[in-house]
Amino acid sequence: MEQSRKIKLNYDLTIGCMLISAVLIFAFVGLFYTPYPPNEMNLLAKNDAPSKEHLFGTDNFGRDVFSRVMEGASTSFMIAFCVVAVGAVIGTFIGSVTAYYGGWLDEAVMRLNDMLAAFPSVLLAIVFVAVVGPGKYNLILALGITFIPSFARVVRGEVLVQKQLDYVRNAKLMGAGDMRILLFHILPNIKTALSTALLVGFQNAVLSEAGMSYLGLGVTQPDPSLGRMLSEAQSYLWSAPWYALAPGLTILALTLGIGLIGRRRVL
Repeated sequence: MEQSRKIKLNYDLTIGCMLISAVLIFAFVGLFYTPYPPNEMNLLAKNDAPSKEHLFGTDNFGRDVFSRVMEGASTSFMIAFCVVAVGAVIGTFIGSVTAYYGGWLDEAVMRLNDMLAAFPSVLLAIVFVAVVGPGKYNLILALGITFIPSFARVVRGEVLVQKQLDYVRNAKLMGAGDMRILLFHILPNIKTALSTALLVGFQNAVLSEAGMSYLGLGVTQPDPSLGRMLSEAQSYLWSAPWYALAPGLTILALTLGIGLIGRRRVL
């Protein structure tokens, strides 16, 4: 029973790594090379089916879908990475400091954290972007802020446990400062929980970015985005299904791969 479970977990990890690697290679190559300029229109080749010239077909403006998916994957990965970086760095700082020192600061910050967490993150991001306007960097800022509470909550819980352990008391007796204890003693011992939170956060960031761009509140035209491509393709689901299939499968592969790796980490 235990052996079969380990085999299944290793299988999940292998499939997850393969999916992530495929999308990352796809996205990395898209930073430097695409078969066609992603925004180049050809009205004589509108909604062409997949062929040797256009592997994923063309869209309603005659743009090469394969090239746009490559650049869109790069954009989605970059935005998701920046969003998780903002949320993780600020959330880890807030969660670790408030848990370590406790007292009124911990109570005040955590009540504010609970207030932010009570609202759906995408809804808060929509309100923020509606105020400051759509765009790549505004989207990163909006989603990054909404991701702070989840990281702060995870790190706070782990630090509360770790600071009661003997190795922290020993470090204090040896004269180690608070920041040294947090950075070099406590944080390395919560890396498992933090890495799992990073994986879940990255998966949510990819889906959030796609959802915001689908609503027209993310990456602006003419830059390609997987979510925006899905939005534009919904009018052509029957006449040109490849237009929606390519970005949709890319999002699925990325989120599924992260989910399989995250499942292996948790179990």
